[in-house]
Amino acid sequence: MKRRATKQQSVRIDYVCHGVGRVELRRFDPARDSFVALTALLHRAFTPLGAMGLNCTCVDQTVETTRLRATRGDCYVAVCDGRTVGTMTLYATDRESACELYRRDDIASLRQFAVEPVWQARGIGTLLIAFADHWAATRGYAELALDTPQPAAHLIAFYRGQGFRIVDFVRFDGKRYDSAILSKPPVATRTLANWSHRLSVRAPIARAA
Repeated sequence: MKRRATKQQSVRIDYVCHGVGRVELRRFDPARDSFVALTALLHRAFTPLGAMGLNCTCVDQTVETTRLRATRGDCYVAVCDGRTVGTMTLYATDRESACELYRRDDIASLRQFAVEPVWQARGIGTLLIAFADHWAATRGYAELALDTPQPAAHLIAFYRGQGFRIVDFVRFDGKRYDSAILSKPPVATRTLANWSHRLSVRAPIARAA
């Protein structure tokens, strides 16, 4: 049976980054993390897409929208020296989605994914996706899916570099653009215990995060 984790996992990754230090990946904790700060991070990360005329939800969503989207799934944050530098929310089957793929029982999806602009191109996005891959695989999902604006060629190139392939296009309600739906079979290459080891993330050719 596929299900969300019933309790928070103690996940920590020591990411090798010259002159920066350790990056910890863990569950979002309302007791010490802020939805206001998370919303501000999303706004900053999506500013370039807004400048392209793409009205992505994360461009200007409210704090309440951030909270609702985060609590509908498993929200993770990447933290360095007490500062949140990246985030993602992992969803189980979403019966209410306008995307047919997201409604399937064997599909997990990656949403509300962002990296602080000054931290982009350092492998943080790759690190988050690697854990999302593990999360989906260990819960028995056949595919891990996500969506990104079709006009954002740099993002599509980044996701393809992570092993995703385009499987569909969807015009979500209220959007002025089509979204590319990308998917990949998830692979669990490490046990959860191994995630506490030091990792050196390979730099992909095309990077968005």
